[in-house]
Amino acid sequence: MIGLSDKNATKITPLKKSYKIEWKDYTFETGKIGLLTSGSVTMSDGLDNILFTSAGFKTEWLNTEADFFPLVVDFQEKFYATGLIGGNRFQRREWRPSDSSTLTARLIDRPIRPMFPKGIINDTQLLLTVLSATWEKDLGSWWITSSSLALMMTWAPFEWPVSWVKTIITKDWKFIFDPSVEQENESKLNLVVAGTIDAITMVEAGWLEVSDEEIMSWLEYSHKIIKEICNAQIDFIEEYKKQFGILEITATFNNPNTSLYEIVKEFLTEEKLECLYEKGKKEFQKELDNLDVLTTDFLTIKWYIIQKESEKNISSSNPNVNIQIDKNDVWTLVYKRVKELMRKNILEKNRRLDGRKLNEVREVIWETWLLPRTHGSALFQRWMTQALSITTLWGPDDEMTLEWMMPESKKRYFHHYNFPPYSVWEVRMMRWVGRREIWHGALAERALLPVLPDIKDFPYTMRVVSEITTCNGSSSMASVCGSTMSLMQAWVPIKSPVAWVAMWMIYDENTGNYKILSDIQAQEDFLWDMDFKLARTLNGITAMQLDVKVKWLKMQVFRDTFLQWKESIEYILWKMLEIQPTVNKQLSSYAPLIMTANIPEDKIRAIIGKWWENVQRLEAVYNVKISIADDWITTITAKNQEWGKKAIEEIKEMLWIPEIGYKWIWKIVKIIDWTWAIVEFRNKSWMIHISKLSSQKVLKVDDIVKVWEEIEFEIIQVDLDKWRIALKKKYEEVIKKIEVVKKEEIKM
Repeated sequence: MIGLSDKNATKITPLKKSYKIEWKDYTFETGKIGLLTSGSVTMSDGLDNILFTSAGFKTEWLNTEADFFPLVVDFQEKFYATGLIGGNRFQRREWRPSDSSTLTARLIDRPIRPMFPKGIINDTQLLLTVLSATWEKDLGSWWITSSSLALMMTWAPFEWPVSWVKTIITKDWKFIFDPSVEQENESKLNLVVAGTIDAITMVEAGWLEVSDEEIMSWLEYSHKIIKEICNAQIDFIEEYKKQFGILEITATFNNPNTSLYEIVKEFLTEEKLECLYEKGKKEFQKELDNLDVLTTDFLTIKWYIIQKESEKNISSSNPNVNIQIDKNDVWTLVYKRVKELMRKNILEKNRRLDGRKLNEVREVIWETWLLPRTHGSALFQRWMTQALSITTLWGPDDEMTLEWMMPESKKRYFHHYNFPPYSVWEVRMMRWVGRREIWHGALAERALLPVLPDIKDFPYTMRVVSEITTCNGSSSMASVCGSTMSLMQAWVPIKSPVAWVAMWMIYDENTGNYKILSDIQAQEDFLWDMDFKLARTLNGITAMQLDVKVKWLKMQVFRDTFLQWKESIEYILWKMLEIQPTVNKQLSSYAPLIMTANIPEDKIRAIIGKWWENVQRLEAVYNVKISIADDWITTITAKNQEWGKKAIEEIKEMLWIPEIGYKWIWKIVKIIDWTWAIVEFRNKSWMIHISKLSSQKVLKVDDIVKVWEEIEFEIIQVDLDKWRIALKKKYEEVIKKIEVVKKEEIKM
């Protein structure tokens, strides 16, 4: 802020302005907090939601040798924002970022980074902090908008205002902008779109199997709102300039020297670059390295490479000495030439690096039940790319608890993605899970959530881990396909198989010509202008991710992409169904057995017992876990299926209700004073008088029955209030002795 000092800091008049977007009021304010930042803004609404965003743009003490843009984005969830203390009882403070914070930070980075010019090396930081929040929504449509506004206040070379909107379609087809959490959970389509006034630049979405046309209409609606928010940013910045002025800053760039590109282009002819085609990943990299060496040697011989001090006198007479470049810039020239030729061959000749057609998917193979002791496993392989997906099933008490600033919630399905160094031919230290792995796991999770069974139909907690064992592009897509098969193998009754294919677009700015490519592998990954990933079943789309490098994106591109993508994904889906046409009909013998019973409220006491003693005893005896929900649905999770069934049988015994006329085989366990017999049935003891043992006068009970004898009795009277019953013996002279008694099945 221009002219800021200790003496005038208390006299600053903040700039505050409100805007109405889709009938909702949003307020931008600056000049109140964060006075020393390069740029800061507070964004709020009328529901007590407040997000503070600071942008730092460093102009001194830079790493001038940096070959990347050092942009750091952090999103901070504060427990106090929603009135919570949070943390565990030993550490009552925010600690490591939650997965939600990590994913949000990455989402902010993706559309913001392309808005800076290439080669910029100024250290830049975006720090977003939630200061106050209701429990109604997660501020999803605010993050990028406030970041864009703060960056424009720094007067850094940030090209355009960028906005982000979260929109949903309800199940009754209503459009809602900036929805509540409850509305999101009940929606048919959940869409997050980032863009500028001119174009959509990023999309993140999850759906309940919606159609292509439904998505198209929703993208158009979302972009209309983006334009409104971008215009609001422009208006606010104009007011900021009038009140606080413009701070002059100098951006620093470290762009490679490309002055010799035409010479390198002439040297690296199309014939020389032919060696890159029809090569595997390792061979392709070796050829690239060799081209770098050949080009370096060529430029050195021609005296275009900066010479050592000892050689300067020798080269001083060479006319090329005035246009020398650093040796490290040679690779950039080679890379640029390779990219140019590969793009040209695709746009003009439909020729891909690996020889496939533009819409051709790599060959797919599957193998299931690789890991016999796991609950479900599948290996998905698309040419070289491999994803080994493993499913683990456990009980409802094993749900993942999510602790963040919002109310504590649980997840019964979670997907984890691992990307070890050996998968890409690297040797490096193994660290804890990174942003990329969290991101790809969440991506696969979103794609599969719409097809998972309801908890009432399948009470298991489900965890899927995708181990990327070999990668040559589209590993996150492979993890979705492999995980679908793994879930089906693990007896999870998914509604439909889900497959995922990545689509790329290459665009020629001069001619407007563009080509769409299906299923790009790693060697082609640096070519794209649009990265478009879609997951679908045979019924519709479940998830989508989009990133765009070009400044425009016509809706026709989406339509063409959908058409080509549908053909590609159907190929994979039919391949999946060849291997696993239906969900496995048998649960793995190593998986826990989960049984549920809807027990009436008036009978639940029989299961619980005094101070939960019955539950504790059953868990100890049968090695099971018993969960009783608020609606009295009782779930038994057993490590051993045999003992789980025994636990269920005992619970059935506890729930037995005596009825008049009921006949069964009862065991005599004790005789008292010659006049009473104690009988045992369903783990309970009952008394029967001597008069009910025979139609004739009998002096002693043991004249008729003996201890441990099994006799058929009939219930003649029931008092449920006092839990008493009266029995009588079947009056025949001979009672058939029963060696084996088949237990009755009692419907619960």
